[in-house]
Amino acid sequence: MEGAGLRIRRAFPTHVLPDLDPFLLLDHLGPIQFQPGEAVGFPDHPHRGFETVTYVLEGEMQHRDSFGHSGILGPGSVQWMTAGSGLVHSEMPGESLRKNGGTLHGFQLWVNLPRVDKMTPPRYQEFAGEKIPVAAAEGVSVKVVAGDALGQKGVIETNIPISYLHVTLQAKAAFRQVLPSSANAFVYVISGVGAAGTGLASFEEGSMVIFNKDGDSIEINNPAERPLEFLLIAGEPIGEPVVRAGPFVMNTREEILQAFHDYQNGLMGTI
Repeated sequence: MEGAGLRIRRAFPTHVLPDLDPFLLLDHLGPIQFQPGEAVGFPDHPHRGFETVTYVLEGEMQHRDSFGHSGILGPGSVQWMTAGSGLVHSEMPGESLRKNGGTLHGFQLWVNLPRVDKMTPPRYQEFAGEKIPVAAAEGVSVKVVAGDALGQKGVIETNIPISYLHVTLQAKAAFRQVLPSSANAFVYVISGVGAAGTGLASFEEGSMVIFNKDGDSIEINNPAERPLEFLLIAGEPIGEPVVRAGPFVMNTREEILQAFHDYQNGLMGTI
């Protein structure tokens, strides 16, 4: 349970996988069906030292922060927030969802920042669903949030090389993505059944698959008769110490204590 009482599926961190450099967390929210007046979200909370990526599949979320930014994320929208030096943030259901009820479904990914960027000023990159490029091939559709796929470049500018792809494979289709052998890459299955690797190991909804790469590409197959939908996320490792405490991710314990001090003394502002 997170926020004001939302049930999430947490792919990581767990006791077996504390992180996957440069990624710190992946939460799958929903799909949750709210009745009118029931919708809840994530009230005011601080961040420092990393980035949060919110990707909404269904429903709507309203974000606000201590710098005066606000907006609505509707179906298909993405918000890539660089918390950097710190801010207070909230993500709550949109007015329509609160009033009328409906389905909320989406993801949040945390991406670490290199030491040199941890205290950079906060920044937002936010795009509605129709602004996110879609690449297509036979039996394959890819929403390219960051990185590139099938000749299409994503909309997000990243601090380090990152790929964030939402892939849909029709029955018996396959998708091959070129990635540097140095990158950490994983797939999270939204729906359907997939297969990968030389032995074609299978995985299903809610599974996270980490690739032990020894080449410059990975391939995912859909052996089933119904569509396979997944996130493919990859990034270059930062290779620096990670010290985290709740909403703060820094390189040393002293920096974490400073983050708590700054937040408690109002230096990250209020909403």
